Amino acid sequence: MKIPSADQIRATDSFTIKKEPISSLDLMERASEACVNWIKERFDNKYEFKIVCGTGNNGGDGLAIARLLKKNHYKIEVLIINHSKNRSADFNANLEKLKLISNSNSCIDEINSIESFQTAFLLNDNSVIIDALIGSGINKPIEGLASQIIELVNQSDKKIISIDLPSGLYGDKLNNIKDTIIKANYTLSFQFPKASFMYPETAGYVGEFNVLNIGLSSKFIKGLPVQNYLTTKEDIIPLLKKRTKFAHKGDFGHSLIIAGSYGKIGAAVLAAKACLKSGTGLLTMCIPKCGYEIIQATIPEGMVEADPELNFISHEIEIEKYNSVAAGPGLGTNKHTQIFLDKLIQTTFIPLVLDADAINMISENKNWLNNIPENSVFTPHLKEFERLAGKSTNSSDRLELQRTFSKKYSVYVVLKGAHSSISCPNGDIHFNSTGNPGMAKGGSGDVLTGIITSFLAQGYSSEHACIIGVYIHGLAGDIAAQRLSEESMIASDIIESLGSAFKLLN
Repeated sequence: MKIPSADQIRATDSFTIKKEPISSLDLMERASEACVNWIKERFDNKYEFKIVCGTGNNGGDGLAIARLLKKNHYKIEVLIINHSKNRSADFNANLEKLKLISNSNSCIDEINSIESFQTAFLLNDNSVIIDALIGSGINKPIEGLASQIIELVNQSDKKIISIDLPSGLYGDKLNNIKDTIIKANYTLSFQFPKASFMYPETAGYVGEFNVLNIGLSSKFIKGLPVQNYLTTKEDIIPLLKKRTKFAHKGDFGHSLIIAGSYGKIGAAVLAAKACLKSGTGLLTMCIPKCGYEIIQATIPEGMVEADPELNFISHEIEIEKYNSVAAGPGLGTNKHTQIFLDKLIQTTFIPLVLDADAINMISENKNWLNNIPENSVFTPHLKEFERLAGKSTNSSDRLELQRTFSKKYSVYVVLKGAHSSISCPNGDIHFNSTGNPGMAKGGSGDVLTGIITSFLAQGYSSEHACIIGVYIHGLAGDIAAQRLSEESMIASDIIESLGSAFKLLN
């Protein structure tokens, strides 16, 4: 799913209005119907909706939603905030439509001061607030009456639903930390997610965001030149390869995972199990001698090449027979292992998957980056990425640093987080839509390394291996959390849920 800029979204609206053709007022009606359908699925008519409207088109959305809710027998109260003397034409049209409904005038309050808002803004146990104050046209911090009202709305303990995006939040960039912004529980975004939804700094404002299809021109959307995407189930299903009846294990590749050191063989076990559970045909584990019995006992489906060293990996391994190679989980940073990794990088011509200690060793030897095979995959967490690529002041700056790193070295970077971001050598960024805080535990990254390595062995491109791997990793995590809770789930539960995740995508 594309994540266009605010200007591109406005262009898509205009194209749809012109070519469908449809009036802007009717398009607003379509968007409002989508919002009301979402609301009806989650709130019955015992709830009372307090709809806070500005005087622009976002307020027009709010007025249309109010009318449609009233027609569906919901109790509503509309508070029109006169923070500006200008009212859009579609706002005025929807206000007149609302007034035509019997007794609607009694549920509309015109607010000209903070005192009049405090008098009208009376909440009960069943109140839900709809934020339609200021929409995507904002390009500067909110001040004055609108800012005061946002502060009061945020102080309520009621559910807040923001229309298109929370009032005060920028769509394309990060706000200043001091800006006044609605803290929504739910954001109903029209047709597209907004770039700002992907940043950790905005999570407390956006809440759970839902993208509502409002029927904008699919032809125009297809042609939009964007570099940011959100991966959804609909994106993943066409990418998955179907297995044929006469396929054999050789058709699904041979993976090599170089992992483990004394006290960290568990990381190797997790990566290996995840690799096998994700469909690789064959798996070989390169581990130090101390892990031999552990791997053989816990992963009978895998093969082992044990290093002569007891506690760490030091000796070269022939990699010509492997279709994918990963290094890093639990590997340690012994000086002999560093020499081994340097030679591996220099002599490997297929993409590598580099995680954990492999990334840490490269961070200490940045000249190695020039020898990384093209289309290799780095899977750092935030601190590992910082050591690898440098510090940044916020998530937006870090994203651009990630994009620059991928372009400079022709590699893919999977930066793990709430919306894990995958940067590509062409500058594209793919954000992930699955996963949950229960996955923020030791071992989850090892599982992801195994999954991506498996997809590479099966013949997927590095880009598709990353996108599918990250999505399925998160989906399996969601299944595990639903079954066990976010608190109780562990990395092994993600592996055990991979089969269910694949079944949901078939």
